[in-house]
Amino acid sequence: MAMVYVGMSGGVDSALCAALLVEQGYDVRGIYMRNWSRDLPGFACPWADDLADAERVAVTLGIDLEVWDCEDQYQRTVVDYLVDSYRRGYTPNPDVMCNQTIKFGTFADKAFADGADFIATGHYARVDAAVGPGEPVRLLRSANEHKDQTYFLWRVPASAFARTLFPVGDIATKAEVRAMCAERGLGIENKPDSDGICFVGPVGLRTFLLDTLQTCAGDVVEWETGKVLGRHDGAFLFTVGQRRGLDLGGGPARYVVQTDTDKNVVYVTADRACPALWTTTQRLEDVRWVSGEPPHPGTYVVRTRHTGELRPVQVEPQADGSVVVTYPEPVRTVAPGQSAVIYDGVCCLGGGIIQREELLDQPVSGGEGT
Repeated sequence: MAMVYVGMSGGVDSALCAALLVEQGYDVRGIYMRNWSRDLPGFACPWADDLADAERVAVTLGIDLEVWDCEDQYQRTVVDYLVDSYRRGYTPNPDVMCNQTIKFGTFADKAFADGADFIATGHYARVDAAVGPGEPVRLLRSANEHKDQTYFLWRVPASAFARTLFPVGDIATKAEVRAMCAERGLGIENKPDSDGICFVGPVGLRTFLLDTLQTCAGDVVEWETGKVLGRHDGAFLFTVGQRRGLDLGGGPARYVVQTDTDKNVVYVTADRACPALWTTTQRLEDVRWVSGEPPHPGTYVVRTRHTGELRPVQVEPQADGSVVVTYPEPVRTVAPGQSAVIYDGVCCLGGGIIQREELLDQPVSGGEGT
C-alpha cells in the first residue's frame, strides 16, 4: 500500500483531497504546516483554528495528523521575499514562492525522507504522466478553469510533480467539492475560501507593510507635467496600475504608472490611454521551466494574474536565460514583480518574473509644487 503525506490546511480542498485518497486505498498521513503564527495589529492569526479544523477532518477519516513547524523557512523564503520586493518597488506573488520553497520544498523533502511514496495537496491542478520513456511529467491546468492554480506552481520542477497527487484537479466546480465534503460528513464544506496573502489576512497588505517597513513621506507626481498632486507614506505601498488609495481628493481618477522607490516618488496619470499604461512586450527574468528546458520560440498563451485572461504571445527565450514575450496588440501594463506564466494549450510550461519596463516618455524632472 503506497503511503501518501497530505498537506492539510484546515480548508475544504485539502480535506476532500485526504478523503479521496483514503477511499482510493492509500495509506494517508495528514501534515499541517505551521507557516505563520504571528498576530498583526487588529488581526489574530487563525492558524490554531485552521489546525483544529484539520484535526477534526483527520479524526473523521481515521488518519494521523502531524504538525510540522515551517515558520523559519517561510519567513526567509516567502515573507522576506515579499517585503524585499515591495521595498524595491516590485509587486510579488508570495504564493508562488511558498509552493516552490515550502509545499514542494520543505514539506516534500521531509515527507520523502520519512518514507512517503507520494505527497498530495488540494491544489486545483493536474499531472499528466502519459509521456514517452525518460520524458518529464507535464503540469496541466485543472478541470475547474476558474480555480486553476497552475499559475502559482510554475517554479516547481517536474521531478516534484512526478511524485505528487492532485485529487481535486479533475473536479469541475468548487460547489461540487463542497458537496463531496458534505456527503462524507467532513464538517468543513461551508468554510470560506482563503483569498489574498495568507499571513496578511483581513488586516490588509498596506497595514502589514506599514507595520514592517518604515514610512517615508514623498510626492505623488503627475506623469505628464511633473506637478506635485499630493503626498504619500512610502512609494513601496503603491503598484503600477493602482487606482484606489491615492488620496488625492477630488478630480478625475488617476492611475499609478511608475514608482521610484529610490527617490520615493509615485507617478500617476488621469489619462487611461497614457502610453505608460500599455505595452506590447514584457521581459521575464528568474525564469523557470517545469521540464527544465525552455520551449522552442513560437506562439503560446500567457497568464499574468491568477484567473486572468489567457492571451496569445510570441515567446522568445534569450541566451542569458531571460524571456521576451510579445503581444499582437497592446495590453495593460502589468506591475513589475508579478508572474507571467506560459502555457502550450493546457500544459503549463513555466514562467518568469515581469521586469520593470522602460517607459515611452520619461516624467518631467523636478516637478512644480501644488
